[in-house]
Amino acid sequence: MRRMPHEKLLDDARAISDDIVRLRRAIHAEPELGLQTPKTSAKVREALAHLPLEWHEGTSTTGLVAILKGGGGEGRSVLLRGDMDALPMPEETGLDFASQVPGVMHACGHDAHTAMLAGAAELLCRRKDALKGEVRFMFQPGEEGHHGARFMLEDGLLDPLPDAAFALHVFPNAPHGMVGGRQGPLLAAADQFVVAVKGKGGHASLPHETIDPVPVACEIVTALQAMVTRKFSVFDPVVLTVGRVSGGTTFNVVPDHAEIEGTMRSLSPENRQKLRDGLVRMAEGIAGAHGLSADVRIVEGFPVTICAGAAVDFGEATARRLFGEGAFLRLDDPIMGAEDFAYVLEQVPGAMFFLGVSHEGEDWTQCCGIHSTRMIVDETVMPQGAAFLAGLAEAFLANGFD
Repeated sequence: MRRMPHEKLLDDARAISDDIVRLRRAIHAEPELGLQTPKTSAKVREALAHLPLEWHEGTSTTGLVAILKGGGGEGRSVLLRGDMDALPMPEETGLDFASQVPGVMHACGHDAHTAMLAGAAELLCRRKDALKGEVRFMFQPGEEGHHGARFMLEDGLLDPLPDAAFALHVFPNAPHGMVGGRQGPLLAAADQFVVAVKGKGGHASLPHETIDPVPVACEIVTALQAMVTRKFSVFDPVVLTVGRVSGGTTFNVVPDHAEIEGTMRSLSPENRQKLRDGLVRMAEGIAGAHGLSADVRIVEGFPVTICAGAAVDFGEATARRLFGEGAFLRLDDPIMGAEDFAYVLEQVPGAMFFLGVSHEGEDWTQCCGIHSTRMIVDETVMPQGAAFLAGLAEAFLANGFD
């Protein structure tokens, strides 16, 4: 007989709302960067110390995996993930629990992700006897460009791999309480590039006696924009943005070198490689045509976040069952941001979903978005996030993606 998630799951999540909010605020006030988030990890361990969880830690990060073994015997395994690290930026929210660490802020909602995951752990532990199989709670540092998920995988913290994996990301620029997702590419692969154009400097009044790298760098920038529009299909889009062009020290000196730095976003592994190859070919070729050289360095970022169709359908059904028929939004298009949960989804079928955390009734299109110094989370939505994560796990253990 097909079992459905506990009908009181959302009510039970709201009953522990104070605990979820308290943990979120404690984490928000003491944000940490990168792969080492010991204070945040300690807060998670302390908040969940009373639960029957089996804890595992790796060597590369302060990441944690807590395992809940159901009382119903052997069965499927499902992973729920929340990220823990913050961003190197100031906070200007004016909140009573604002960051106490200068220049560091939870501006991407990872504090809420961690607290909602802890809430899901509380809810599922209370249902332990009815669960068949196991739930793994992945508390991960180093999402903001540090490849934390990859390090946790390499440390073996997810071995053996689970049967399914889910993550939830808050989104201020979305309707209050709305859950969103899409099949296939949800978020882009992201790579960073630096092009160093090397010439021969000299006096600005005698440019013919120099090999000026500045106009060559500018030509490369323009050519890269043309390459994107002429070499890539609009139906498998890429984005290349030059964010920094630098060269020289003063107005009357031709510099020896100029630098171009930017980001490349793509929605397929094929175009990701094609974009890298095209960048190198274009930069080296243009520089060479002018008698200069160009050194190209590509810093590999996260892969494409690809959500399994069955997992997205399953998430939609879970959201509607828990919150009502209008609770789920199918996203028409991918988002060109990047997410290192992609490393998990490369190996495990699953999906990432978004949760609208704008305040009810406000114009969510005007809210400060993620990575803003004034980004705000409506904490009344957080019990819904905890219930959704718990509902995903409970339903998957009972029925798989069916």
